[in-house]
Amino acid sequence: MDFKLPDIGEGIHEGEIIKWLVKTGEKVAADQPMVEVMTDKATVEIPSPISGTIQTVYAKEGETIEVGKVLVVIQEEGKAAPAPKPEPKKAEAPAAKPTAPSSREVTPVATTESKAVPFGVLATPATRKLARDLDVDLGAVNGTGLHGRVTKEDVQMAYEGQSAAAPRPSHTAVSSTSVVPHTIPTLAAPQRGALQTIPLRGVRKKIAEAMQHSKRTAAHFTYVEEVDMSAVVQLRASVLEEAKRRNVKLSYLPFIIKALIPCLQEFPYLNSSLNDEKEEIVLKGDYNIGIATDTPNGLIVPVIKGADQKNIWQLATEISVLAEKARTGKVAVDDLKGGTFTITNAGSIGGVFATPVINHPEVAILGVNAIRKRPVVKGDQIAIADMMFLSLSVDHRVVDGADAARFMNRMVFFLSEPTRLVFA
Repeated sequence: MDFKLPDIGEGIHEGEIIKWLVKTGEKVAADQPMVEVMTDKATVEIPSPISGTIQTVYAKEGETIEVGKVLVVIQEEGKAAPAPKPEPKKAEAPAAKPTAPSSREVTPVATTESKAVPFGVLATPATRKLARDLDVDLGAVNGTGLHGRVTKEDVQMAYEGQSAAAPRPSHTAVSSTSVVPHTIPTLAAPQRGALQTIPLRGVRKKIAEAMQHSKRTAAHFTYVEEVDMSAVVQLRASVLEEAKRRNVKLSYLPFIIKALIPCLQEFPYLNSSLNDEKEEIVLKGDYNIGIATDTPNGLIVPVIKGADQKNIWQLATEISVLAEKARTGKVAVDDLKGGTFTITNAGSIGGVFATPVINHPEVAILGVNAIRKRPVVKGDQIAIADMMFLSLSVDHRVVDGADAARFMNRMVFFLSEPTRLVFA
């Protein structure tokens, strides 16, 4: 069968081949990981849909291919090998539409003969292993996870003969993939007089493309304001023992997110996106806050979904979990989707203020900088306060400078006296 690059996720049109995990002539089992593919969302591991032998590998490591293009030809176990075909050219017509899926199919992948071939049930490798260990047919399990994903709990319930809960709704089913780490090696500085070239690939290439697109598309405008964080510092210090009891790492970010929500509700244009093709501003009713995270692989932005519905402890826990998953390469593709506003936090490293680049297609990003004790004027007195600069970059096509300033005034209002959030 001709196995083509499947639709890995919403809005994904192409992927870069990072690493082949199989070779020509090698036997593969169904659901065995074959290749690591980098998209603009994450690096994903794509498994084989069938058991068989790798006949031909078309795409090379470092090559970018479009969804629907042939990745590899697999000779299915027990079937005669098909006649070799020439390597597909980029000018080929798009893949034929797949026919209706069978009970085991989630995302069909069309062959050159226009017959539907199942790509596999949506489940993580760990879930698949559990199913194999328990001798559970994944195709017969009702997945309750996002986009119909089969979870470990679903497998366990199927093994115990129980009925699974109703599956979560999804717009389209996505292929069975898992995010895998792709670490950029630490490089020593070149010797004096020497030149060293490094291919722009993987996460770094995707970051470069995203930043270039954002700067080229959005009309960036940055507004900087300072805020007295003394009350937040004291509030956090007062609950550190409770955080320890809950085993929660409590940073300042949850407090900033809590202050951010009423500001976004008051200024909805900052929680929007701009559809350039339709020339429409899309206001978002959800508050999904992306947290730009520094990882060994580069900048990753996992998203806290429904941040307005979570308390300080829930936000702190989710920030820690998502950051750890991002740093270890275990973040799921769904964790990187759906952001409506992004926070980039370099405060733990340092810096006075910055001019952050907008996470397109969002229209605003908030830069959080270091909290430092400084002498400030309070009334007619000079006092020492915990001061911080906030840097807000907005797309000037959507957000006026005056509204950006008013938005920041409200952020200062809530952060300078966090008890005000009780009445927000």
